[in-house]
Amino acid sequence: MKRIVIIVLCLIIAIQNISAQDPILGKWKTIDDESGKPRSVVEIYKKGDLYYGKVVDMFLEPHEYPDPVCDNCDEDDPRYMQKTLGMEILEEAKKDGDEYVDGKILDPENGKVYSCKIWLEDGNLKLRGYIAFFYRTQTWLKYEP
Repeated sequence: MKRIVIIVLCLIIAIQNISAQDPILGKWKTIDDESGKPRSVVEIYKKGDLYYGKVVDMFLEPHEYPDPVCDNCDEDDPRYMQKTLGMEILEEAKKDGDEYVDGKILDPENGKVYSCKIWLEDGNLKLRGYIAFFYRTQTWLKYEP
C-alpha cells in the first residue's frame, strides 16, 4: 500500500512539474477582436522542443457556415480549403525564457500567416502576430469547459 501511495505522489509531482515548465500547454479560448465574443478553442501542445496549436472547437454564430474551411489561405498552403476545425494554426514556436518566439500563426478567417510570439500575463495567454513593424496582440483565456 505504501508503494502505491508513493508512486501516486511521484506521478502527481511529475505532472505538476511538467505543467509548471510549460504553462502555455492546454486549451485556450480565443476572443474576437471586434465583437469581444469567444471565437474558438485552440489546444497548444509540444512536439519535440517546439510548440504547436490546433483548433479543437469553434463558437459559430447561427448565420455562419457550420463547417468553415480556409478558403482565404494561400493556394500553396497545405491548409487551403481544409476544415478550420482540427487545423494546426500555430507552428514551431520556441521557448525562450518566459516567452515562446519565432512561431507562425495562421488567421483562418483571412488566410494570412504572421510571425508570432507568446507569453503569459496575469494567467492569460498573450499572442502577438506581426509582419515587420506592424503587429496585433490578442488575449486568449484558459479554457474551462
